[in-house]
Amino acid sequence: AARVVKKLHFSVHLCLYSTGSHDTMTYCLDKNSTVSGNESKMVKFLNKCMPCIVHPIIMKWSTTQVLTVTEQLEAGVRYLDFRIAHKANDPSMNLYFVHMVYTTVTVEDILWEVLRWLETHPQEVVILACRNFDGLTKKLHCHLIACIKEIFQCKLCPRNVSMRSFFPSLRMIYCTNLQPAMWRRELNFSVMSAELWDNSRNTTAIHSPEFCCSFEYLMYHFLIFVSEKFFVAGINLTENLRYILIHPFGSLKKMTLQSLPCLKIWIKQQYPGPKKQCINIIAGDFIGNGDFVKDVIELNTKI
Repeated sequence: AARVVKKLHFSVHLCLYSTGSHDTMTYCLDKNSTVSGNESKMVKFLNKCMPCIVHPIIMKWSTTQVLTVTEQLEAGVRYLDFRIAHKANDPSMNLYFVHMVYTTVTVEDILWEVLRWLETHPQEVVILACRNFDGLTKKLHCHLIACIKEIFQCKLCPRNVSMRSFFPSLRMIYCTNLQPAMWRRELNFSVMSAELWDNSRNTTAIHSPEFCCSFEYLMYHFLIFVSEKFFVAGINLTENLRYILIHPFGSLKKMTLQSLPCLKIWIKQQYPGPKKQCINIIAGDFIGNGDFVKDVIELNTKI
């Protein structure tokens, strides 16, 4: 899959199809972690009162990936969804990834891992979508920027490369060895605006009605990130409390795998192009299962 992507990079403009992973870092959630400070008081209370029961349930419904970052990149993923957070009452500057609970690894460690992969794949471009930023102060935001700049240095794609010219500029990026593209969302501090790409003002959530009827108690989410002519669709099933109670032995993975046939149909119906209904990147859960990566990359044959 990665070889196919590499061959197609040079021939496309705004219509490149590539694969992303939703909640990339949930493969290493910490079983001993406290619940994120951003979760509801009810979840925190239940986890505190009945940790032996509630915490395993949280883990089952928070895990969206099983492949490591390197394995995801090797599988063909070129868009990584990083949910970054700082643990409450942690005096250190360490930043972690989060999805209800925190990860065992730090953000800095994973950025180094991505760099090592890029150094062995100099022809590849990876987009890091950094978001959430739970518990980050202005000081911690600056620390995150400093880490990114120190680790990737000249491999960072300059901010003055607009999204409108991003894909046509891939040849320039290869020639000058700039990797990866950095993309941050939901930041309010002006110090960030001059450093990394931003699409925080152009986010739209779309609930697809054709899927709402297909899954009882479920909502199929299409989270579209829009920046000029650049579109990312995050397609992921979202359960509610009622669904979890009715399926006490279920998990997000089991639920997702059951929906793969419907996912496959939707993916194959997509078309390239610069219009608002067209998509460039499709990010999903458990990307190593089924033909998800293959199906997304094969959409490039429509170009």
